[in-house]
Amino acid sequence: MGTCTYFLKQELQIEQYREIYLRDICERYDINDGRGMEELMKLLASAIGSFTNPQKVSDTFTSSGRKGISMPTIANYLKHLQESFMVQKAERYDIKGRKYISTPSKYYYTDIGLRNAFLNFRQYKETHIMENIIYNELIYRGYNVDVGVVEIRADEDGKKNQETIRSRFCG
Repeated sequence: MGTCTYFLKQELQIEQYREIYLRDICERYDINDGRGMEELMKLLASAIGSFTNPQKVSDTFTSSGRKGISMPTIANYLKHLQESFMVQKAERYDIKGRKYISTPSKYYYTDIGLRNAFLNFRQYKETHIMENIIYNELIYRGYNVDVGVVEIRADEDGKKNQETIRSRFCG
């Protein structure tokens, strides 16, 4: 009985995503390309915790053979998703220079369950999901959250070993 209930909940979330959220966003913002919006939502869902921008998304669509979604259209779609409270944008902040960098940014889903439904309950990258959950919790507690990259020191050859993502919280 527990397994049956679990799958029923999954089906309900998937149906909720398709029949309520996606349809309502497309109707509200007069989007004719519902499939393009759905693909963008899935791409964002699979890329939580990754830096992205409209041009990068447009290039991803083009390289995968999906033409017709221009960079300005993607920028509008991202704005619509933010206005619909589906995703939130975390601005990139240059920690060393102490200034904001216009692109790229990170996008986080406000409801991780819907994020999972967008992806048909596949793609479980625990670190990315945890980052999304922590971001949401900090926002709920009233913090402003920015994201940035701090480079770790270079090795003896002068090459940078790795980059670490750090967040800046303002209460």
